[in-house]
Amino acid sequence: MPRRTEAKPFCRKVGARIHELRKERGMSLQDLAVASATSKGHLSSIEQGLAAITIETVERMARALDVPPFCIMTFPADDEVNRIADLARKVPKGERRKLRKELEARATHEPAT
Repeated sequence: MPRRTEAKPFCRKVGARIHELRKERGMSLQDLAVASATSKGHLSSIEQGLAAITIETVERMARALDVPPFCIMTFPADDEVNRIADLARKVPKGERRKLRKELEARATHEPAT
């Protein structure tokens, strides 16, 4: 994909989200570039919102960041649902089933078991 000279708002948000997830994991640009089979320069352009990315690139980056692909396009500052999804992602894996059951119970107005 060609590099833009001006970042589009959504591309900037996606790039900032990738940057945030990368930093959260203590990864350098080089670390994520290698893990996602992307060049360091292209990754830098993505994080700046200057390069468009494909679904395949989203998938590779998500795998390298150890998150579901939707997390790359989930912006916690946008609304409560995104904030909840981001918090749920940070819950330890062993506790996620319990959290899911509690949320399902609330969504259906049934007591959690």
